[in-house]
Amino acid sequence: MFLKILLITFISFSASATEYGNATVSEVRTIFDGDSFRADINGWPDIISKSVPIRILGIDTPEMRGKCQEEKLLARAAKQHSVELLRSGKVIELTNIQRGKYFRILANVIIDGESLGNSLLSNGLARLYDGGKRGTWCNS
Repeated sequence: MFLKILLITFISFSASATEYGNATVSEVRTIFDGDSFRADINGWPDIISKSVPIRILGIDTPEMRGKCQEEKLLARAAKQHSVELLRSGKVIELTNIQRGKYFRILANVIIDGESLGNSLLSNGLARLYDGGKRGTWCNS
């Protein structure tokens, strides 16, 4: 009986972590910073697919209006990295789509088969992020 209750509980929690599948970006509209941009999405109704705010799932980049000069410089570098990849990409896919706390789409962003989030991480322009309190980018 205990195993049945445990299984039902597990299934309930699994169902509550809603994922919305995958999508393809038709046009990148605006790039705010290293981990946030707006885009149009193919195959979705116009009312919900135009200029959709998207944040890269699982990472955090420095803020453009950072608390110190170091954060602002890193933020510009992260944004430039994302701009170069998003603007040059031929196919931009959103995978593992979720809804974020600010009603943005959270998703893995895959550009021509490569993860934008992993690229930012490997270049020291992002950190892993679980949605909680952000860490500081300032050393002092």
